[in-house]
Amino acid sequence: MTERDKPWVMRTYAGHSSAADSNRLYRGNLAKGQTGLSVAFDLPTQTGYDPDSPLAKGEVGKVGVPVPHLGEMRRLFEDIPLTGMNTSMTINATAMWLLALYQVVAEEQNPSAEPAEVAAQLAGTTQNDIIKEYLSRGTYVFPPEHSLRLIADVISYTVHQIPKWNPVNICSYHLQEVGATPVQELAYSLCTAIAVLDEVKDAGQVSEEDFGRVVGRISFFVNAGVRFVEEMCKMRAFVRLWDEITRERYGVEDPKMRRFRYGVQVNSLGLTEAQPENNVQRIVLEMLGVTLSKDARARAVQLPAWNEALGLPRPWDQQWSLRLQQVLAVESDLLEYDDIFEGSVVVEAKVEQLCADARAEIDRVQAMGGAVAAVEYMKQALVSSHSARRGRIESGEEKIVGVNCYETTEPSPLTADLDTAIQTADPEAERSAIASLEAWRSERDDDGVRVALENLAAAAKTDTNLMAATLEAARAGATTGEWAGTLREVFGEYRAPTGVSGSAVAEAGAELSELREKVKSTGEELGGRLRLLVGKPGLDGHSNGAEQVAVRARDAGFEVVYQGIRLTPEQIVSAAVAEDVHAIGLSILSGSHMELVPDVLAKMKQAGIDDVPVIVGGIIPASDARRLEELGVAAVFTPKDFSLTESTSGIVDAIRRANGLAV
Repeated sequence: MTERDKPWVMRTYAGHSSAADSNRLYRGNLAKGQTGLSVAFDLPTQTGYDPDSPLAKGEVGKVGVPVPHLGEMRRLFEDIPLTGMNTSMTINATAMWLLALYQVVAEEQNPSAEPAEVAAQLAGTTQNDIIKEYLSRGTYVFPPEHSLRLIADVISYTVHQIPKWNPVNICSYHLQEVGATPVQELAYSLCTAIAVLDEVKDAGQVSEEDFGRVVGRISFFVNAGVRFVEEMCKMRAFVRLWDEITRERYGVEDPKMRRFRYGVQVNSLGLTEAQPENNVQRIVLEMLGVTLSKDARARAVQLPAWNEALGLPRPWDQQWSLRLQQVLAVESDLLEYDDIFEGSVVVEAKVEQLCADARAEIDRVQAMGGAVAAVEYMKQALVSSHSARRGRIESGEEKIVGVNCYETTEPSPLTADLDTAIQTADPEAERSAIASLEAWRSERDDDGVRVALENLAAAAKTDTNLMAATLEAARAGATTGEWAGTLREVFGEYRAPTGVSGSAVAEAGAELSELREKVKSTGEELGGRLRLLVGKPGLDGHSNGAEQVAVRARDAGFEVVYQGIRLTPEQIVSAAVAEDVHAIGLSILSGSHMELVPDVLAKMKQAGIDDVPVIVGGIIPASDARRLEELGVAAVFTPKDFSLTESTSGIVDAIRRANGLAV
């Protein structure tokens, strides 16, 4: 019988409500044949806030698991031996802190072994890519230079102390999620990798002899869309370009150290709320793009669930996605062959074209001073690309089955009861997390914590590697918010560019021209240009939806007020009063809409502007949408409302109704 290649690591991106709930989910998934863990942290943990912070309100346990202190990290991995596990942690601004907690828990699980011996056995990944956070996910905290310092410190520490750890996962995944073309995905992620490696080199913590090992531990986290032939060619282009960069720019001679190592989650941007059962075949096709080509095959794969455009997947939904991987790896003959595309003239031509175009874009970014200096340029380019994609879908040029073609459907038994078709995060998660935090603080040695945090602040003012001080704080019992707060005081905070003002203006087709006239005439009836405030309350950093609404409203003739992510309800209402807006649009993708929207409405009433219509967009179950409308929200838009022009027209209608004008 033909000898089969070893399958990739199979993961499911998971975590919700509490460490105990997530631990049960992890152990259940491992029992079903999952071969690695992929941890989703909640937004307060990702952005460095404790559950009792005002900024954490409504966000605790929603998009991942809260880990505010060492005790919760212990609960998260209870009965899961970390020295035998491969764990991926999607964590960026606070990556150093979460890695320290993970290491300390592993040491506690192995009390008879020396800490260095335990660290040497740990295998896994911290995402730790902050540049893409400025461009897409939005969970950044510190300014670029300090963020790169933290990344370099983690890399320098792990290459010596945790040699099997991937200290950074350069992410092209999130770039595609905000509209990147394959060329942009290649170029911008590789420019990020260059910025990271240059920072490590300049920091001087790793010798020239060990630098090849640093390059060898750089991993990537990519996306794969439904155009799976092009996606497969993109992966072969990644392999070729990474080999060139590491050989020519950094002089790495060992081909093993130049190997392009990547994990993947296939595309979530293309998952639809309409006819969501079609997402299953989309996921399978996308998986082929990163598994078919042996020479560019993923090392680890995690698949989204069919119902992610509806809400939080249930364990059964995650099992379905895991079984998709297992059937391909175990039942098919995929792993019995060498690369099946070797020698293909068609594939080679496409790969070379992608490489040539990506080299040109890399040169453009590097000429601007590299990825950090070019953040605003890249952000504007991504917003424009996403806007162009939306335009193609709305015009019908780009076909989406069940959305803009083949829309007639039989009722689906999968979504007959939408309230049970998704998992609901524990409504008590926030209260439970706060109670756990209070108990933790009451039992720890406060003097020990104070000294550890003082040492962290002192080290941050030097060029000392901060991993030692971070481990000291973790062992002393400091919290996530205290660690991040200490560094905020030293490093300051950062607000990334929105990319909205510099994005290309859409060409006016018949529908947009009609909308422009509607906006103009309504403004004239009300005595001036219509003004729309687009706000993102809470900690949700996925801003592409808000950005696209802002761009389309601008193109339609609105004066748009958009101040970016992570605003409090007070800040949103204050801006609405100051700008005298005609409508407020709130974008919330983290599931915290039932906490944040009522808060905004209450503060609008206090400010005397509760006559201004509020429109809400996000991944919002139908039952929640009805409740929001009962509270006074003028309209609720979800992913099924794919036409931005129609949605913007709906905003104008809400303004007209609020002002007693005919609709």
